[in-house]
Formats: sequence, C-alpha cells, structure tokens
Amino acid sequence: MTALAIVESRADRASVHICDQLRDLADWAAVDDDTRPAADGGGTYYRTDGVELRSFDEFHLDLEYPVDAFDCDPDLLVFASRHSGDTGPLLTGHFTGNFGPAEFGGEADAVAEACPNALARLLEAFDEYAPERYDVGMECTHHGPTDVGCPSLFAELGSGDEQWDDPDGAAAVARAILELRNVSPHRDTQIVGFGGNHYAPRFTRVVRETPWAVGHIAADWALEAMGHPDTHRNVLEAAFDASEAEMAVIDGEWPVLEDTLEALGVRIVSETWLRESGDRSLALIDAVETALGAVDDGVRFGDRRAESVAVVDLPTELVDAANGFDPAAVRRAVEANSVAFTTDNGGSRVGSRVAVPDPPESADSTDSTDTEPARAAIIEALAGVLEEKYETVTLCDDAVVAERTSFDPALARTLGVPEGPKFGALANGDAVTVDGKTISPETVRSQQTDQFPI
Repeated sequence: MTALAIVESRADRASVHICDQLRDLADWAAVDDDTRPAADGGGTYYRTDGVELRSFDEFHLDLEYPVDAFDCDPDLLVFASRHSGDTGPLLTGHFTGNFGPAEFGGEADAVAEACPNALARLLEAFDEYAPERYDVGMECTHHGPTDVGCPSLFAELGSGDEQWDDPDGAAAVARAILELRNVSPHRDTQIVGFGGNHYAPRFTRVVRETPWAVGHIAADWALEAMGHPDTHRNVLEAAFDASEAEMAVIDGEWPVLEDTLEALGVRIVSETWLRESGDRSLALIDAVETALGAVDDGVRFGDRRAESVAVVDLPTELVDAANGFDPAAVRRAVEANSVAFTTDNGGSRVGSRVAVPDPPESADSTDSTDTEPARAAIIEALAGVLEEKYETVTLCDDAVVAERTSFDPALARTLGVPEGPKFGALANGDAVTVDGKTISPETVRSQQTDQFPI
C-alpha cells in the first residue's frame, strides 16, 4: 500500500479550507504527537487508511524536508495549497523547484522529487470533481521547497479570494487528493518538458491524451532565468533524475538546450512521437524506426507487437487502388496485420512499406525471417477493400484480379451522348434523353477487368 502524506499550511486559508474538507470527507483518527511543536507538524494530526494529514504554521514553499514530520514513511506527499493568479476559477497541480534563482523558496538550480504518475491521476480526479465553473490544468515547475524527502506535488485551489473560500472548490481538491491513495508516484512512460508558457498546454495535452506522464517542466521564463544551459547541466540532470525520466519534449526553438541535452545523453522526442508510440516498448519503437523510418517522418504503428521486425514491400498498384476507394478501410486492414507502416500525403494514406513481426524459427521452416504469410495476409485484406467497388475480386498467385461492369464513355459517345452532365448521370445509373431518345445506363456499360500484380 502506498503511504500518502498531506501537508496543511495554517498560513494559507485555501489550504486550511481544503484540509477542513478532507477531515469531513474521510473517517480519521485524531492522534497527538508531543515530540514535535504544533507549528512544525506536531500536536494533533490525523490518520486514515494509508493517509496522514499534518499541519504547519509556515507557508508550503518554505517547508524544507517536511517528510520528517510524518510517521507513515510516505511514498508520496501532497501540499494542499492555494493558487494565485489572473486565471479565474482553476484547479491545478505542479511540481516544485528552481531552474534558476530561488526567488520563492527552495534552493537555486535545484528541483524536488517529482511524481508524474500521481500528477496525471490528480488531473483526472480534478476533471471528475471540479465544479462546472472551474478550469483544470497543470503548471510548470516553480518555487520551493526543493528538498521534500519523497516524491511530491502541489494540489491547488485558485485563483483568488472568492475561490479560496469556496466550499465546492475546496471539496473538489480534497476529493482529488484522496484519489491519490495507493497511486504510484511513477509509471514506465515519463518525460521531462522544456519550453512553452507557465500553464504548459502542450504538456497538459500529453498527460491527458497519451499514456505518457510529464515530470518537471522548465517553461520559457524558467529557461531564460536559468541562463546558458551548458553552465547549468547540474539542474538539467537533476530534473531527469527527480522525474525518473530519460527523454524530453521541447516546446519551441531552443537549439542550445537541444545540444546540451543531447550531450547529456537525453533522447529528445516530439509530441507526435509520444502520441504515435503510445505504450509500446522502446525496444519495439527503436526496431521499427531503425528498419522502416522515423515516426516524425510519417511511420505509424499497427496492432501487432514484436521486439524484432522485418520490412516487406506491398504491391504499390494494389495499395493505390484500395486507397482510392476507401483509405480508412486500407488503414484498418494494414493496422490489423502489421507492427508499423509508412504513410503518404501527410499521414492521410497508407504507404507501400510495412514492418511485420520477424517470426521465430519453426519446425516446418528453416527461415526465421519468412515474412510471406504476413505479407499475404495484408494483400488479402487489401483485396477485401476492392470488393467494395468491384463485383468480383480474385486473389491469384501473381495478381489480384478485379472485375466490374462500369460506365463506358466510348459506348456513350457512339450513341450520341455529349460529354458532361449526361455522362455523369449515366455513370451514376440514371437514364438520359438525347434527341428525344431515352438511353438507359445498361446500354453504355461494359465489363472492366483490372489486374494488380502482387
């Protein structure tokens, strides 16, 4: 069971209001601690299943190493706090630290241990409990404390006097905090963010819309305050260590920062890369990008999973024909039978190269890279797409043969039909009149056979 510590600041009336709601929402046992001053987390504090709530006189950002006050040996600590700003009713969460000078608590060039998975869960809970008039968001890393003693985050009620005294807003934050019981601070898919504004819209999208969580974020203003990245490698390295992340997303143009991060061995990826890679293993993603091409260049993932892949070429004419009829059906067919595939036209159409599982050696084959069955399955699926427009589709050894009866412009001309709207009407199956004579669509149709080599 994950132990959760909650910090109340008596100097922050929103914090007191949130914690009053917490005390009402759960079945707490009041405990007396005579070993610490009441101003420093001692005196009367509260316990419930896996949760401990203690109160301090100081503002949160001045509380260095508050974990010492807790008996529960917390895995995660939450500061119940106010948010102040010109942002209207807002519930928000963030991590603490300073990528430059320490103007508001903590140490300069230092960050606290983050808990990306817990912050993602907090935002989900905010969405669930927030009153209709409140927005929900996350912020970049800012202010102290920088030495908490365990992974921590701020859960905030904002953004002014009206909200700090609002029982509905305080109850929403309290309920969201309680949702963090038994939530792990981390997950396998985590990044550090750089750039963008204080409220981190790009990184909020990443958290909300992908399996990836975001640890520390250095917004534009923090990067400017930090100065030249190469002389602040210590805080950059600390941000990755504290976030338990090895990859970064950069919002905006920061070429010197990119060079510094790459020199530190950090892998820089795009938001698109995160969205498309999803929860797939890095081994699989690396195998696909090595064999097939980069995600940022249009490679997309299918439904199959494998640690080793082989690339096969699909018959271009067949792919083009099927795309012309129903590109969405082509995509579904290829996704279902591939690990990954190339795309054209800005990602709107499936390309002709796919990655398939590189199968293990089997008893009936000495070729451990026999990709023909996988290729054949995709070709069969593409032939199925053609059946939407052709009356018969036959899969032969060397080609897909498709037949249909269709409008024949040459026949229409021999009957005196002028090109234009009447051609279109006949092609759509409607009769037309030419010089007083009715011409039915059946009289201008002929058998069409198309062959797509495979």
